[in-house]
Amino acid sequence: MNNNKKQIFLDGVRAGLPICLGYIPIGLAFGVIAQKAGLAPLEIALMSILVFAGSSQFIAVSMIFSNAEILSIILTTFMVNLRHFLMSSSLSRFSGNKKAGFLSIFSYGITDESFAVNLVKFHQDAWDMNRALVVNQSANLVWIISTVAGGYGSRFIPEKAFGLDYALSAMFICLLVFQLRGFRYIITAVCAAVTAIILSLLIPGNSYIVIASMISATLGVFIKSDKVGK
Repeated sequence: MNNNKKQIFLDGVRAGLPICLGYIPIGLAFGVIAQKAGLAPLEIALMSILVFAGSSQFIAVSMIFSNAEILSIILTTFMVNLRHFLMSSSLSRFSGNKKAGFLSIFSYGITDESFAVNLVKFHQDAWDMNRALVVNQSANLVWIISTVAGGYGSRFIPEKAFGLDYALSAMFICLLVFQLRGFRYIITAVCAAVTAIILSLLIPGNSYIVIASMISATLGVFIKSDKVGK
């Protein structure tokens, strides 16, 4: 395996290209939605840089748009991003003797997509952490640029044009559909929806979102442990 810097960079960019191409339309859509929710391009850029997690960013913007409480937004996005601990732990066995500074930058760039690409590469090809880092950070750069571009471009789109008022709901419906890979996933999703609706009628504010998520996630764990729907 050629380990010169240029080849490492090219290998990483080549592996991350499909991720980057996928991030462009989603990033643009996020920028448009975030701008319509009241965020300035600088705020959109800061969210993409500091958070860099598409699903939690969409959730946060949705909650901001609905005037949710700050604590509810923080707790909800924290729970959504907990999966990153598992992904980082899974990739840590390939870290070798890399120092803490390198690992901090690497773990910052882990997303569902980059995790999947790098994990496959580690198992199938002659792959290393340097190439994996290029995958992470190239996707990171494209995401930031796309979201900011969407935020700027959104200024030229009328408020009610193209059904943007429905964009958030449509986005999460789409994300949900792609996650329904078996009976237990459907049961968990239905539980989350029903619980959220009931709690929204009983509990003021937006804390019902966090509570419903915890209840449905716990149910999903029990269903999985009992091997229901396999």
